[in-house]
Amino acid sequence: MKSLVSLRSLRSASLTSRLSMTAMLVCVLLMLSACSSTTTTSSTDNSTTPTTTSTENSATATQDAPVQLTISAAASLTDSLQEIQTLYQQQHPNVSLTFNFAASGTLQKQIEQGAPADLFFSAGSKQMDALLSAKLIDTAHEKDLLANQLVLVVPKDNSFSLTSPKDLTNENIKKIAVGTPESVPAGMYAKQTLESANLWDSLQSKLVLTKDVKQVLSYVETGNAEAGFVYKTDAMDSDGVKVAFTTKADSHDPILYPAGIVSATTHPQEVADFYDYLQTDEAQAIFVKHGFVKASSGS
Repeated sequence: MKSLVSLRSLRSASLTSRLSMTAMLVCVLLMLSACSSTTTTSSTDNSTTPTTTSTENSATATQDAPVQLTISAAASLTDSLQEIQTLYQQQHPNVSLTFNFAASGTLQKQIEQGAPADLFFSAGSKQMDALLSAKLIDTAHEKDLLANQLVLVVPKDNSFSLTSPKDLTNENIKKIAVGTPESVPAGMYAKQTLESANLWDSLQSKLVLTKDVKQVLSYVETGNAEAGFVYKTDAMDSDGVKVAFTTKADSHDPILYPAGIVSATTHPQEVADFYDYLQTDEAQAIFVKHGFVKASSGS
């Protein structure tokens, strides 16, 4: 009988021991599972956070990067547009203006050949009309903004008197600087003026053709030409020349400066804002200071 009781006690103790071990094993497994879950979550959280931060930084950098606008403008607009550039960029830090100054005809050809440009500011209607016909300028954003006058300039220390185109036939006038008529609007107006006085052919041996109106000014300033045809605005910005006379308005086509947004621009909103700014009183005051006049509202 004692042996039977003893056997039962051993079996009971063994069962209890097994149950305890099983319970402990379950607890260990549960703890390992919890640790594994925590580690996975932590790892996931850590890998997600840098990705989100990187995306946010990238977006911020994109927002902070200024939009670069390329403005193809006639050389005679150099001084006034550079002044406007400083003022506009202070007011619009998200925009950077880059200017390409050259003869209007040269700029026209560049745009026709696909050169990057957001806005074209010409010193002649002929060049703008050609781009409008080719549908390279947005017709809804093009208009005459300014007008100018054509003058004959001579070196500041010049002692002889010139009062009309006919005086250019004088023997003391050896060289006359003129922009190439085919590509430089000022040269085209000068040719028209001389043709109206029946002097274009007779003065051929004296003419020195230049790439733009700024080069005409340089030739006269340095004494490489005794006279040259430039815009009133160019003469005003130079300390080395003086105006001999202003050409008659009816001796050449109206001198208008149209501006238009290039159809291929990739920054339509930003360039539209700058186009509108050029028509504000603030911008117009700068142009007037440099000798331009506002184009008539009907232009």
